[in-house]
This record gives sequence, structure tokens and C-alpha cells, in this order.
Amino acid sequence: MLKHLLTAATITAASFAGVAAYAEGHGETITLRATANSNEADEDYAGLIVFKDYVEAASNGAIEVELFIGTQLCSNGAECLEGVSEGSIDIYISTSGGAAGIFPYVQVLDLPYLMADDRVAEHVLQGDFVRTMRDMALADSGDTIRLMTIGNTGGWRNFANTQRRIQTPADMEGLKIRTVVADLPQELVRALGASPTPIPWPELFTSFQTGVVDGSKNGITDIMGMKFPDAGLQYITLDGHAYMGALWWMNNDKFMDMDPAMRRVVVDGFYALQQATFAAPKRGAIQAYADFVEGGGDIYVPTPEEKAMFAEAAAPVQGWFRENVQGGDQILDALIAAVADAEADLAAAYEADLN
Repeated sequence: MLKHLLTAATITAASFAGVAAYAEGHGETITLRATANSNEADEDYAGLIVFKDYVEAASNGAIEVELFIGTQLCSNGAECLEGVSEGSIDIYISTSGGAAGIFPYVQVLDLPYLMADDRVAEHVLQGDFVRTMRDMALADSGDTIRLMTIGNTGGWRNFANTQRRIQTPADMEGLKIRTVVADLPQELVRALGASPTPIPWPELFTSFQTGVVDGSKNGITDIMGMKFPDAGLQYITLDGHAYMGALWWMNNDKFMDMDPAMRRVVVDGFYALQQATFAAPKRGAIQAYADFVEGGGDIYVPTPEEKAMFAEAAAPVQGWFRENVQGGDQILDALIAAVADAEADLAAAYEADLN
């Protein structure tokens, strides 16, 4: 045991020695321009603050991180990812929908009921599944856009509506559910018996008020942040059909041009960022759920049997994904394998911890 500790300490010391040597031998500071199309109350901003603090400290000032929150550098996923590819932006965070136009297979994160809970999702997103997606994105971008990590932005997607409590897929019948303008979420809503209705996010509040849509698939912090209950949204079913993944991209040349010691600092910085984004939605959800209930909202947690009914109804969406999305087979197989490994590891951990 002592030998292992001494070895780890030696590795750590060597790493920091490399950082110090780099800082002394290079007069110019490495500047990383990082942007998020969000605001300072968002999980993405919390992650960037942690990243900036870690990287600047661990590099002894050799790396400086400049934050651009909002639309100062770019305004949407396609534009921002083009900036990353060209090098005008070093770091950018997108949702799966924001990157799907360039990397369609990232929509695998939107496939329903594949990951059961936070422990499974967080295990999966710290392993080889992310590396598989990284390799695919590098190949498709001509080695210009590198996926650094996948965190969270808003918890889990759940079905919420203005009309009634949803306990089974049968209760979805006839409801108009807001989706983004993308095929996959629309296929999911149809599979569950509802009508997909693409509505721009800024128009959703008014659309609830006027009955243009009856519901949406969002996390609780987004629901409360946009004050949707004031527009009539009063029912939430915690089916947790999709983990709201946040994909963190970096210009590959900027990363690879760094000294290995600096690359390690950046990789560790993204790990710290990921952990911060895993935690932030859980903390924010506590007050958000309390406020929703206090305002008269109804929260329903499906039984395991009801959850299985939702998963069975939505199963054809996987087949659609394989047939219609470029790279769909490869990335879905990687996710299914990663989930199986995560569940096996967690089962062993529960066995050890519960007995």
C-alpha cells in the first residue's frame, strides 16, 4: 500500500514539475477562448468557472482562460462549432441538438430510457463511450473538433403538461408536446401517442398560455427558470427519459500544440468541469421542485411497471435511429455496451456496500 502511495506521489510530483518547467521555459501565455450560449445562472457557466480556476492555477499561470458567456462570439451550434473548427473559438459547449447538424450521432444521448439514473449516466460519461464519440467527431471534422468531455445541463428530461397527470403512455394520447426542430424527439413523441409540435424556445411560454402546445420535455430547472407554471404548466411526470448531456468541444490543433504537461492540465480541468456540471443540476432541482409544488404543481413518479410501459412504447425509436442517423449503429452499440458495463460495476458496488 505504501509503495503504491509513493508511486502516485512521484507521478503527481513529476506532473507538476513538468508544468513548472513549461511555465519557466515559455514566456507567452496560452490563451483559451471559451464560450457558452447561456447565462451566469446556468450549469454551463458553473462548469466554466471551475475549469478556469483549475487550469489557471494548475498551470502556474501558463494558461489563461477567457470566458464569453452569451452570444458574443457566436449565436448557435453550427456557427459556434464552425468557429471551433477554424480556431477563432477554442472551447464551446453544445447540447446534442446544437451539434446534431454536424455530428448527427450525438443524438444518441436523446434516445429514451437507455440510462436509468445519475449513477449509470455519470459512469458511462467517464469512460470509453465518450472516446468513441470523440474519435468519430475528429474523423468527421478533419481532425479539427475534439470532444473533451460530456457533462450535464439541466438534469433529466421529463414530460410536463398543462392538462393532466401522465402515468402511462396512454395518458399521452392527444397531447401536443413541444419539441425542437429535429426528427428524433418528434419520433419519440409520436411513439408515445402524442403529437410533436416544434416551437422555438422563446415562444414556448405564450404557446402554453394559448394552447398551441400542451406540454414539453424539459428539466425542472428550465421549467421554473422560464416560469412555465405561470403559463399553466402544472403536471410533471418524472419518467427521466433522457439525460441532458452537455458536449464540451475544443479546437484540436490548440489542444495538440500544447506541451504534454499542459494537455494533462486541460484534461484534468475538463474532469473538474464535468464534476461541477454533474452536481449543479441536482442542487438547483431541490428548490425548483419545492417551488413547483408550492405553486400547486403535481409531480408524479412512475412505478417500475409504468416506467417499463414507457420504455416498451418508445423502443422503436432505437430502430429509427439505427436506420436514419449516420453512424447510428456504431454509437448506439457503444452506448448500450457502456450502460451494461456501468450497471454491472454498480451492481457489484451495491453488493459490497449493502452487505
